[in-house]
Amino acid sequence: MALNKETFKTRSLSAVVFVVVLLSAVYFNYWVAALFFSVIAFICFHEFGKLSEKLGAPVFKISGNLLGALTLLITPCLALHWGSIGVVAISVLTLSGVMIGTTALFSKTEKPVHSACFTLFGVVYCFLPFLLLLLIPINRHFIKTSDTYQPLSILGLIFLIWANDTFAYIGGSLIGKNKMYERVSPGKTWEGTLVGVVCCIGVGFILNLAGTFEHIWIWPAIAAIVAIFGTIGDLIESLLKRQAGVKDSGSLMPGHGGALDRFDSLIVAAPVVFVFLFLISELL
Repeated sequence: MALNKETFKTRSLSAVVFVVVLLSAVYFNYWVAALFFSVIAFICFHEFGKLSEKLGAPVFKISGNLLGALTLLITPCLALHWGSIGVVAISVLTLSGVMIGTTALFSKTEKPVHSACFTLFGVVYCFLPFLLLLLIPINRHFIKTSDTYQPLSILGLIFLIWANDTFAYIGGSLIGKNKMYERVSPGKTWEGTLVGVVCCIGVGFILNLAGTFEHIWIWPAIAAIVAIFGTIGDLIESLLKRQAGVKDSGSLMPGHGGALDRFDSLIVAAPVVFVFLFLISELL
């Protein structure tokens, strides 16, 4: 197939703009990073809402966005009062159930229960991961630094996801034979996935040079988590799109798709990395 120069130019330009904006936002300061990922979260929920419509269960947009905003707003509260995380989590879950249940009760949609379930899943899927992501670089239990904000803890996750995707694609192209989950993602192979995992862990060892964490095995462990759960995140979003009958979740990045397409791996990997860091901070 001949290379389409216009398509290549569009994809390259949008990728460069995306990378520059992301790196600038994360490096500038914590609040700019928080604003950037909050905007991304709302865009993800908007795209998820369009997918849910095609699946016959449109989300409750007002309730979903309000709960998403509440989820993101509790980030500074948890950063200042870490011990209250359980109380805050229970409060948000309770409020979510009450608000969405009430909305379903008075909704005129054809399947209000289905819409309520999709709305709850959309809030958890699109907002909660970014809340947990933003808690990682400012939690003193996790980070080995006297600074109040460590951007590399976020950028490291993103670099690992890029490394996993890149090497998995290269490995699959060169030696891939056995399909991983052909019904959902025909291009993924077990061989490519394994290459991605191994190379991603290698990048994790390189990230140790930054001295972000107390123990040298933490970045490689995070890399393994990112490689495994990032791949799962990609498959989950592929399943949603396939069921909805669309190629891309949106058009945020010309030639690359929407926000869900760009952050699907991070959405699943970030919460697992947070839980991992939380557990080892309590055990070590």
